[in-house]
Amino acid sequence: MPAKSKAQKMAAGVALVAKKGEKPAGELRGAAKSMYESMNREQLEAFASTSQKGKPVHKSKFG
Repeated sequence: MPAKSKAQKMAAGVALVAKKGEKPAGELRGAAKSMYESMNREQLEAFASTSQKGKPVHKSKFG
């Protein structure tokens, strides 16, 4: 499943770094913390590898 916004892609990247053990999970906040807790490594890699081209900075709440 691809990320729907640049912010979502970046949060997945931070969560992935924590999953790999390169950053303490205790330092995560917000969306990155939620993604870390609810997604496995493969799902995070799919989100983090999404191209940013044409993506909005934040996903619209109405779309």
